[in-house]
Amino acid sequence: MSRHPVRRAERALAKVEQDAVEVMGPISRANPFVSFRYTYTEISAFGGKARVKSRKTRFEDGKLTSEVFEGELDRSAYEQMMSQAQHHFLGQMALVMKSLSWLLPISGKYRPDRD
Repeated sequence: MSRHPVRRAERALAKVEQDAVEVMGPISRANPFVSFRYTYTEISAFGGKARVKSRKTRFEDGKLTSEVFEGELDRSAYEQMMSQAQHHFLGQMALVMKSLSWLLPISGKYRPDRD
């Protein structure tokens, strides 16, 4: 038994006049309907060399553009870059923790052993 008990009858294609289809021009550059950017960068180290891979893709003004880059650099440059990134991250986390410190009880005023 068929999964679909009712069959649809075959239909002829409808004829369309040439003037009935509206051809749209290119999208104006002043107000794009859709645009996006995508960026990906990977940095890894193996042995004495560090490898950098980068990919950028964007769709703007009706054009799709893609760029790919791969390269190698010295391990010391990689370690310096990672050290700077860690210091930046820790600095940002210190600011977040400082802004949330008001939620913590003050150690001089509240002591649970003195209840």
